[in-house]
Amino acid sequence: MQVNNTSTSNAYHLAYETIRNNILSGELPGGTKLVEERLAATIGVSRTPIREAIRHLEQEGLIKDKRVYKPTRNDLIHNSELRTLIECYAVKIAAKKMSKENLSLLKQAMKDSKNGTIEEIVSANKKFHNLIILESNNPVIIEEAKKTDAIFDLFSRTLLKSKRPLLYEEHEEIYRAIASRDSDLAEELIRKHLEFDLKYMLRYTSYF
Repeated sequence: MQVNNTSTSNAYHLAYETIRNNILSGELPGGTKLVEERLAATIGVSRTPIREAIRHLEQEGLIKDKRVYKPTRNDLIHNSELRTLIECYAVKIAAKKMSKENLSLLKQAMKDSKNGTIEEIVSANKKFHNLIILESNNPVIIEEAKKTDAIFDLFSRTLLKSKRPLLYEEHEEIYRAIASRDSDLAEELIRKHLEFDLKYMLRYTSYF
């Protein structure tokens, strides 16, 4: 009997996107134990794609030991410190070397982070920062940055739902510093931007 690879792939993607979105939306709160049989019945797929989706989400850091990852305040602080080191390094390179094409993509991501649904703004915000990190052209740095993505994905919605002020304006300042090739200013601005993110999350999140 021939396996329908397309159907298998679709089932996996459905399982992955559903579980991931439920985690990020808070429908599956931190600490929730994930039961394959229950998820399979709810999503309408077999246990195999559920198992594969959970494995993928474990690699992303959103699931640990079959439970939804529930970071502590220290987890957030430590990840933020690492992310700041990475982005401060990457933005200096971006200011010196970012191509016109990537500058155009950065500008569009900046614009997209101003309006839209929460999901659209979260996606634009992530793209803005990832474009900067990719300018490091260092696979080790890029991989380390990915390890911090899960915790920031969990909390980025807090920033938007609680209407974190000046998000767009700070992105605009960072973009302009990069476009004008002012690496020192770009570094200073992104450091302050990430520090404000952290302070805001620690103050306003009800996650802990």
